[in-house]
Amino acid sequence: MSRMCFVCGKKPQVANLVSKANNRVKRWVYPNVHMMRFVLADDCRKKVHRSSVCTKCVKAEKVTKVL
Repeated sequence: MSRMCFVCGKKPQVANLVSKANNRVKRWVYPNVHMMRFVLADDCRKKVHRSSVCTKCVKAEKVTKVL
């Protein structure tokens, strides 16, 4: 499964894990994406897509879930 959002293009980022002694270690931060069937909100043809979508796009109603 791709770890990238189909709608907004959100993808994994690199961040630092900082210890109490201020030692810094690189780590990955992954977006909260789920595989689902959906229709884009601005699509007039109502074409059904099946791809990974982040939860922020679902909450913002950029996509409509298809059951």
